[in-house]
Amino acid sequence: MSAYLIFVFLAALSDILANLILKKSDGFKYKILGIMSILLVLCAFVFLSFALKEIPLSIAYSIWGAIGIIGTVIGGYVCFGEKLNTIGYLGVACVIASVVLLTSF
Repeated sequence: MSAYLIFVFLAALSDILANLILKKSDGFKYKILGIMSILLVLCAFVFLSFALKEIPLSIAYSIWGAIGIIGTVIGGYVCFGEKLNTIGYLGVACVIASVVLLTSF
């Protein structure tokens, strides 16, 4: 696996964790969790910046965003019991299709 893909995956994982921890912080009611979320977002951008040394922004950002969206949907379901409706699943399918199309060219 190329180094840039590892950095994109690390950025996406940091983003997913930040989103889930932010939800758990209950609107920054739990300050430590809120601060952890902010730090994880910063880590995500640092990892993304490393990937940008090797691939175009449009490709890196679309992959990062897609993994982040899908991971957050799965994490929301597993951790909080959140479910998507039919339109939500269609949206996830569109995100996946867009990344496949962007990375094919």
